[in-house]
Amino acid sequence: MAMTMTQKILASHAGLESVTAGQLIEANLDLTLANDITGPVAIREMEKAGFEHVFDKNKIALVMDHFAPNKDIKSAEQCLTCRNFSGKHEIVNFFDVGQMGIEHALLPEKGLVGPGELIIGADSHTCTYGALGAFSTGVGSTDLAAGMATGKAWFRVPSAIKFNLTGSLPKYVSGKDVILHIIGKIGVDGALYRSMEFAGDGVASLTMDDRFTICNMAIEAGAKNGIFPVDDKTRAYIKGRVNREVTEFAADPDAQYDEEYTINLSELRPTVACPHLPENTKTVDELGKIEIQQSVIGSCTNGRIQDMRDAAAILKGRKVKSNVRTIVIPATQEIYLQCIEEGLAKIFVEAGAIVSTPTCGPCLGGHMGILAHDEKAISTTNRNFVGRMGHVSSEIYLANPAVAAASAVTGYITDPAELD
Repeated sequence: MAMTMTQKILASHAGLESVTAGQLIEANLDLTLANDITGPVAIREMEKAGFEHVFDKNKIALVMDHFAPNKDIKSAEQCLTCRNFSGKHEIVNFFDVGQMGIEHALLPEKGLVGPGELIIGADSHTCTYGALGAFSTGVGSTDLAAGMATGKAWFRVPSAIKFNLTGSLPKYVSGKDVILHIIGKIGVDGALYRSMEFAGDGVASLTMDDRFTICNMAIEAGAKNGIFPVDDKTRAYIKGRVNREVTEFAADPDAQYDEEYTINLSELRPTVACPHLPENTKTVDELGKIEIQQSVIGSCTNGRIQDMRDAAAILKGRKVKSNVRTIVIPATQEIYLQCIEEGLAKIFVEAGAIVSTPTCGPCLGGHMGILAHDEKAISTTNRNFVGRMGHVSSEIYLANPAVAAASAVTGYITDPAELD
């Protein structure tokens, strides 16, 4: 029976020859993930259910990234719960301040996720790892508790939407614009509980960082997961990181898809998602002069080294507008070091921006950049819901790092090409 890439991975982990859309299965897990917000809930549920042991101390990752470094007493207690649990069960992949990074950038960097693997995480953007040809999806903390204890989870096998990518991205256009364009086209529920599967000649032109960004925001279209085929760029990325045998899966040529779209990457423009939904998209030239008070460059969506380089290329030799708080957040310690070694951190500071330790911080309105009433921010994060970054009357405009950097310089949402 013909299967999509996602269906093949699920069948393999369920010990089945084939699966079909809608089928309920129980599958073995390669990794479970939680953070400092969702981890304590999962830990309490696991203990409440009477589980005394984890299924595999090497296959659980706990990343202290949302409210860390601890912003208050409550967040400190949450991290302490995770710290104590990790000590008790000898969890190998516990990442605290100094070792941690934003989870969905950190796990691929550390080689904890690889092609053909099945990963669940108590965070909705766990779908990021589909960039590596893995099936990864977000779950609730109770499902994660069961996963940590048993190494299994149940799934309803998703049907799929195929996105055929052609061409290559123009200057100042990145993976962020690809996924914003798609979400603008199909809506925030356009892929509800379906797999977004990317294919076509255009895939080869996308960097791994582009692919991570695209898969990261699959959930913003309601998708169960996003996934890319494994190619030479994937293999180059995991070389020296993933030190175990992995399996590469590919969709059958006659696999069934609910819908198919063709996206010509060469025709895309820098795209902005206006308040208050990621589907409310316009190209940057369709916007009027929208003044901003804050620019955030970072997050699990756009905090990787390519993003840092794109922002630095705009900010080099320029100053940010005096009334625009510009916050740059490299997603991991390794990326932070790269920013220092490549001189990017110097460019950011000299431009008038701040460079933060890795943290989710402002993305979820946690800390490190909260908006006051009526303030507007341009942000490379993934959600722009009401009150997401602060006051309920504040507004978030989602964009790529080049747009966010250019806007910081001018004080209003700006096409980077205007600064050429």
